[in-house]
Amino acid sequence: MAVALYVIAGELSGDAHGAGMLRALRSMHPNLEIHGAGGPEMRAVAGPGLKDWVEDAAVMGLWEVLKRYGWFKQRFAEMLAEVKALKPKILVLIDYPGFNLRFAAAVKEALPETKIIYYISPQVWAWNKGRLPKMAQLLDEMLCLFPFEKPIFEGAGLPTTFVGHPLVDELEEEREGGGRESDLVALLPGSREREVARLFPMMLEAARRLHLKRPETRFEACGASAKLTARMRELVENAKMQDQVTVREGGAHELMQRAECGVVASGTATLEAAYFGLPYCLVYKVAWPTYLAAKALVKIEHIGLINILAGHKVVEEFIQSEADPLHVEQALGRFLDDIPHREETRQKLLATASKLGGPGAHLRAASAISRWVRKVGSEGK
Repeated sequence: MAVALYVIAGELSGDAHGAGMLRALRSMHPNLEIHGAGGPEMRAVAGPGLKDWVEDAAVMGLWEVLKRYGWFKQRFAEMLAEVKALKPKILVLIDYPGFNLRFAAAVKEALPETKIIYYISPQVWAWNKGRLPKMAQLLDEMLCLFPFEKPIFEGAGLPTTFVGHPLVDELEEEREGGGRESDLVALLPGSREREVARLFPMMLEAARRLHLKRPETRFEACGASAKLTARMRELVENAKMQDQVTVREGGAHELMQRAECGVVASGTATLEAAYFGLPYCLVYKVAWPTYLAAKALVKIEHIGLINILAGHKVVEEFIQSEADPLHVEQALGRFLDDIPHREETRQKLLATASKLGGPGAHLRAASAISRWVRKVGSEGK
């Protein structure tokens, strides 16, 4: 009898990480039944039992989620009904804590025998350590990406395995040997529509200012989907910057390896840029209610993952009102004109990124889940 597994990822990064893990897991258990919700990469591995919902589900911030509360409530109810009908032996939740931790509680109540594994641990160490005991009650195992997370979760009584960061596997596959192009600046506003709407016009204005001072400077941006690429090209046209800014669909990792420096939206892309040694400044801007709520909760000095991993400031963080054309233009201009500063930042980024662990994170995560597949499989005999 095949073991049924239900998996949920709600963002493009979680979809990529989930696909790598599922591919390794399926090689270990070819008859594994995979159901759930994720993105196009996970669906390609899992098959029709997994729905592609990430383009609609990937919203960021309290205010943005509240505005779509009805939609999320309906998806939650549909998935819970599906889980109750399928009665999977294992539930794997990938990142996306606002939805997934609530879903874990609902499944724990409805199907207490289902084993719940969390892959890509939520950053409760930053915003709500008080949730750790509750998570220890809900979850059977945590698979974390950063070495400093393991003692935090284990201290709360939650069995935890440090698997390393899956980015290492994914980025190594895309490493290229070409050099960097002089005077090329990367504009990376994120993979969500709202991020692009808030950040890309500001990036374009910073590019305009920089180009006036340094006419030789060129700019490239990457859209995470065809829809976002079209929107970004429209914004470039509205800004009358078609001659200075090129927008391509996809190819962010390749751009990170060609550009001399860049500006990057806070999130996974900041780790990716660091891994490829791209000197950058970080920008973060959300609705003010979301920011004020987050500021009241977050108890850490930095919001950038690379700064948190380093334990000190490696890159500049421009947050909310400071995420403006002037700050970004000045930071980019310094990278372009001050070679020692640019190279020092590059080396610090590479050294910090080395803490993400060696290759094999997908395999290590799949092996941890495989132990549960074998355990529940043997119990069912």
